[in-house]
Amino acid sequence: MQDKGEPDESLVDEVRAVRDEVRRLNEKRFFRIENSLLRMVSWSLARGLAFGLGSVLGATILLSVLVTILASIDFIPVLGDLAQRLIEEIQTGTPPE
Repeated sequence: MQDKGEPDESLVDEVRAVRDEVRRLNEKRFFRIENSLLRMVSWSLARGLAFGLGSVLGATILLSVLVTILASIDFIPVLGDLAQRLIEEIQTGTPPE
């Protein structure tokens, strides 16, 4: 039986383990970046620029592949006319009348 003045050893070990985990967590790069407003703003700006550039490049590649595929199905009579109208619309930027 323990005295009321002494803490339980298993509880002390658990608190020590939690303290070690919190110390390791605070040493992570994410928390070092989030500690400084300037670092956080510059990191967010870099992430936003990378996301924007990736989105534009991805959309450009996807659209060029789509136009290439549509141009190659010109020999199918029904789809060829539809593909030709879509290609013309994409190239001119105005819908057909």
